Amino acid sequence: MAPQDITKLIVRTSMRDRTAFDLLYRLTSAKLFGVCLRVLNDRSEAEEALQEVYVKVWTKADRFAVSELSPISWLVAVARNHAIDRLRVRRKTTAGIDAAIDIADPTPGPEALAMAGEDSARVHRCLDELDEDRASAVRGAYLKGESYAELAERHDVPLNTMRTWLRRSLIKLRECLER
Repeated sequence: MAPQDITKLIVRTSMRDRTAFDLLYRLTSAKLFGVCLRVLNDRSEAEEALQEVYVKVWTKADRFAVSELSPISWLVAVARNHAIDRLRVRRKTTAGIDAAIDIADPTPGPEALAMAGEDSARVHRCLDELDEDRASAVRGAYLKGESYAELAERHDVPLNTMRTWLRRSLIKLRECLER
């Protein structure tokens, strides 16, 4: 389905059109589930997060109309941010040895590989074109759900420098993917 069709579904959803919302869910839920699963690394928690994401979409669809994002980018941002929020809550409740559970494995798991699809290779090629520290920061922020503060500390740079790294890296990734 074309981005303009998804945009129309989001606009109709903002007007409380249940049919449009149902179609929007059927067309985008697999992708958004993949985003939640990649961040949370737990299937049942990702399923719960996905339900909560669509509640947010239903209640906040009117905010998309004033946005300059593509419709799928907006939906992915909602899902990613919600999953990161859940991850941060989970991290706060763990203590002691349980904290070791949240240590991310740098290699993608079998579920992540299955969900990746054909765009994955393009994204990884573009990530490889970035400087190693910038690529590591992008992976940490957008694939592992690490906060800007955590990344700044790990890379030993000021917080605003990390924000600049990520912003410029995303611009370079977008340019690479548009080629």
